[in-house]
Amino acid sequence: MAIKVFNDKCRGCKLCLSSCPFGIIEIIDNKAVIKDGCTMCGTCVKTCKFQAIEITRDVKITIDKSLYKGVWVFAEQHNGKLSNVAFELLGEGRKLADELAEPLVAVLMGSKIEAESKRLIAYGADQVLVADAPELEHFLEDSYAQVLTDLVKQEKPNIILIGATAIGRSLGPKAAARLETGLTADCTGLAVDVAEKNLLQTRPAFGGNLMATILCPNHRPQMATVRPKVFKPLEENPGRAGTVTKVDLGKTAWNIRAKVLEVVNEVGNSVNLEEANIIVSGGRGLGDPKNFQLVKDLAAVLGGAVGSSRAAVDAGWIPYAHQVGQTGKTVGPKIYFACGIHGAIQHLAGMSSSDIIIAINKNPDAPIFKVATFGIVGDVLEILPMLTKAFKKELGG
Repeated sequence: MAIKVFNDKCRGCKLCLSSCPFGIIEIIDNKAVIKDGCTMCGTCVKTCKFQAIEITRDVKITIDKSLYKGVWVFAEQHNGKLSNVAFELLGEGRKLADELAEPLVAVLMGSKIEAESKRLIAYGADQVLVADAPELEHFLEDSYAQVLTDLVKQEKPNIILIGATAIGRSLGPKAAARLETGLTADCTGLAVDVAEKNLLQTRPAFGGNLMATILCPNHRPQMATVRPKVFKPLEENPGRAGTVTKVDLGKTAWNIRAKVLEVVNEVGNSVNLEEANIIVSGGRGLGDPKNFQLVKDLAAVLGGAVGSSRAAVDAGWIPYAHQVGQTGKTVGPKIYFACGIHGAIQHLAGMSSSDIIIAINKNPDAPIFKVATFGIVGDVLEILPMLTKAFKKELGG
């Protein structure tokens, strides 16, 4: 792989200079010079109007792609209950599978969880592969990755989608490494090139300032983790037909280097932003950590969850578990209140899929108003108590 500047074509216009996200291009004697450290991201190639920069990539095709068919979804479950992200991925997987004219398969792992397979079919799966064993009762990287990679080698799926949860972010890379294929993390958009059967995986890059579309054209399966709440699940159809196949694990030589000794449930109120229908989030515009109580009061009246911007978390006003955004949680509630949140692109990436967004900010030019369904320009410290009082009266609280 190499990058080259054609001096006879370069005009020294400096477009490539400003486009390079790593700042490793210089203009010397009116010609572009690329210093050591280039990542071959290709941004300068796309920016150059004179076709003066070229990247040559070594292409090594290692497999027969025609042998790989099917879209797989890892159906994550907790304590025998399917996670919402499983249904969300089935909804998007159904679209991809239909475009490719390939089956949609859900992979369900756990202990005594076969009954949940019917729900996966109702939400769009054509087939459910059920791996049921005592060794899979609790998630462990070794056992889950072993089963998944063995199934992939046997069945050869084209695409595998995994939720970008704590479990998915642990399982995905380990399985991809064992399968010697690529993995695109934290995708926010998926599409397919039907002709080449390539998965187009879109995710934020360079701090959220750029959306990158990533392909894995020369390896299979194509693997991606997808943030929860990015896609919507299909409507449940209990009468939908599908097949359930129980994976034979009787001869599996388990290679598990750890075991769960005890499961301790967290004491206190848990934060489940990804499942909440109403979220009230606060930012640095609240002015003081004690003012987060106004956010909590409104959330309590509405039966919602408390969220936060990264700025408030970094300031130590509220724990990280409440953070919404690119480096926090991606949410998609029915109603999202953004209280004193300016609206950095990283925060918008985590909440812009909400059905209704209500923004409260004293700055009328704050970026949050560009995505808001309703905007209130004013002092958040005055408006929040008014909203809490009004909702409390309306709801009879």
